[in-house]
Amino acid sequence: MNMFGKITATASYVPEKIVTNDDLSNLMDTSDEWIHSRTGIKRRRVAVGENTSDLCIRVAQTLLQDAQLSAESLDFILVATITPDFNTPAVACQVQGAIGAVNAFAFDISAACAGFVYALSMAEKLIRTGAKKGLVIGGEVLSKVLDWNDRSTAVLFGDGAGGLLLEASSEQHLLKESLKADGTRGMSLTSGFRTNENPFSQNAPAYSACMQMIGRDVVASINDLTQDEAIDYFLLHQANSRILDKVARKLKQPREKFLQNMQDYGNTSAASIPLLLDEEIKRGTLSLGSGQKVVFSGFGGGLTWGTMLATL
Repeated sequence: MNMFGKITATASYVPEKIVTNDDLSNLMDTSDEWIHSRTGIKRRRVAVGENTSDLCIRVAQTLLQDAQLSAESLDFILVATITPDFNTPAVACQVQGAIGAVNAFAFDISAACAGFVYALSMAEKLIRTGAKKGLVIGGEVLSKVLDWNDRSTAVLFGDGAGGLLLEASSEQHLLKESLKADGTRGMSLTSGFRTNENPFSQNAPAYSACMQMIGRDVVASINDLTQDEAIDYFLLHQANSRILDKVARKLKQPREKFLQNMQDYGNTSAASIPLLLDEEIKRGTLSLGSGQKVVFSGFGGGLTWGTMLATL
C-alpha cells in the first residue's frame, strides 16, 4: 500500500525578548511609522542567551509531548535553517541528541525563506519510501547575523522556530508541489560569508558576514498550483505585508485568506510558515483533521521558492 505524509501535530517557540520598532529607533535612524508603513512589522522576538538549536529543541519537545510519542519512535528529523549554531554538527543532529531520538537520522536544509517548504517536501518523500514518522522544523536566530546599524535589514528580521510531526497515512494530504531555484540571482541576499584566507589565497572576494540584501528581487508568485482549486487559506512566508497584498490581488483572492503574523514576529525566514501554522491552529482558524485546503509558499535567498498544496 502506498503511504503518504500527514501533518498530525504542530508546535512553535519564540524567545521572550520583544523588540519594538520604537526600540530600534534608539539604535538607528528609523521610526515605528517608517517600518510599519513599509513592511507591516510592529515588533519582533530576539534571542538572548539562546541559539537556533535551543529554539528547535523546544519545538521538538513540545511536538513529542503533545503527540504523546517517544523520541525513539522517530525515523527522521529535518531542520530548515540558514542560521545554524555551527557549520557542523547540523542543528537537526543537535535536536536528535537532545531529545534522545536514537533511531532517527537527521540533517539540515539551507534554502532560506523557502526552507520549510523544501524540508516538508523531502519529508513527504521519506514517508513514501518507508519512513513512519518524523519531525520537520524551521528555526532561525537571524539576530546574530544582522548588522544592527543597517536600517535596510535590521528592522525586517526576527528569531523563532516552528515545526510539525509528519506521520504515514493511507490518504494523500500533501497534494501538489513546485520547488524552484535560480542561482543566477543568488547574490540578491547573502549571509555568513567566510573568506578563504589560507596562505596561498590572493584577492579573495570581500562580502560581509552579516545579512545583506542587494536590489529588490522577491519571488511573489504561487504559480499555477492554485488554479481551479478552492483554497481556504494561504500561508505564505511572512516577509512583508505588501507582498501578501500583491499576491492576493494577482490571484484575485480575498486578502483575508492570506494569514499574517509578521506584525508580531518580523521575517523569521524558514521559521515563518510553521510558526504561522501553529499560531493559527491554536487560534482556531485552522484545525488538523478538518480537511481545510491550504497553500504553503516560501520565497527567498538562493534564489529559492517553493509552493505546496495540502489538506489539513
